Amino acid sequence: MKRIGVLVFPGFQILDLAAIAAFELANMHLERPLYRVEMLSETGGPVASSSGVTVDSKRYTASKFDTLMMTGSLTIAPTSEALCKILRSGRRNARRVASICTGAFGLADAGLLDGRRVTTHWAFAQELQRSRPLAKVQPDRIFINDESLWTSAGMTAGIDLVLALVEEDLGVDMARLIAKKLVVYHRRAGGQSQFSALLELEPKSDRIQLSLAYARAHLREGLAVEELAEVAHLSPRQFSRAFKAETGQSPAQAVENLRVEAARALIDEGRLALGVVARETGFGDPERMRRAFLRTLGQPPQSVRRVARQQAMAA
Repeated sequence: MKRIGVLVFPGFQILDLAAIAAFELANMHLERPLYRVEMLSETGGPVASSSGVTVDSKRYTASKFDTLMMTGSLTIAPTSEALCKILRSGRRNARRVASICTGAFGLADAGLLDGRRVTTHWAFAQELQRSRPLAKVQPDRIFINDESLWTSAGMTAGIDLVLALVEEDLGVDMARLIAKKLVVYHRRAGGQSQFSALLELEPKSDRIQLSLAYARAHLREGLAVEELAEVAHLSPRQFSRAFKAETGQSPAQAVENLRVEAARALIDEGRLALGVVARETGFGDPERMRRAFLRTLGQPPQSVRRVARQQAMAA
């Protein structure tokens, strides 16, 4: 029996609990209780979520858990010392420690993130990095597994994380079957983006928006700064300065992100060889595309293709 402890606290986000359905469905398909999910809190008893829905909980004791999961909340507040002690105890006594969404701040307050690759909801990633400078925060990831520490992005990304935990325990076929029951894709790859490249950039002026639209429509071309500046009717120096001020990225970084996004979409379709995808999206060759994928997504195109094929088989 694998005990799954889910830590809740006053004001936790109720949607985070949706992910535990994957454990329940695993038990159903196995026709035996492999997972036992327990709601845990500092004191035990009813705990109200931010929406007002209350769940019952047990008081945490330092007994053995297979997995200890920390829920998140809509706003960030310091984690109580009692909860920090629970998380540190779980680090010693549980096989895996995980967080959903802003639950990563609880792990940070407990001192569990230093030196680790982690993620959280994109809107709070910079705050997490500022509060824990020794953590390696990767804001554009769905979930991250760093040895026995697991963290996920916002809210529904917790489902992807739990499916990955089930896959680690029971294999890809069981995870795929549960995903179908949940009516979700066989989990998104951990390196998949939380949001689109253009949404991330959010340019303010028409000139920068026009240059980005041009870049997206002409990814096969060189897209030098001079070319984009001409579209925006600015000098290259003015364009680069304005682009950085409005988007927080250099033109070269933005173009690379657009190319990675377009290449990933073509890879997901599964019709083109990777060399063709590289040419169609302006990378020129597979090696250059591979390096860009590693910088942006943390995984090579081959991994993205493998997950896409698994999803196609599930469908």
